[in-house]
Amino acid sequence: MIVVLVTVPNGKGKEIAKKILEKRLAACINIKEVESMYWWNEKIEEVREELLIIKTRKEIFDMLKDFIKSIHPYEVPEIVALDVKDVNIEYLNWLESETSIKKIRNA
Repeated sequence: MIVVLVTVPNGKGKEIAKKILEKRLAACINIKEVESMYWWNEKIEEVREELLIIKTRKEIFDMLKDFIKSIHPYEVPEIVALDVKDVNIEYLNWLESETSIKKIRNA
């Protein structure tokens, strides 16, 4: 299991999360409004964004990353995967079931 962090423009979180879930590339996505500060075009930007906290399987990260890039409005989207060391086994079993290759192919 991995957790993938993706920031999106404010107001776009539900739309992008739903598209990811419809493709079965994640089992669960939390959406949280955040304030972000970062360097862009030689200046510091300050914006309100939404942070997608995506729970999925490491084996399908490349598919998820490519899909996010194809629908994301940013030129360089933040897509950061974090390995999960410990997890509730029942949750992990559910996650693996919801993101199975069979379900992805049928999505």
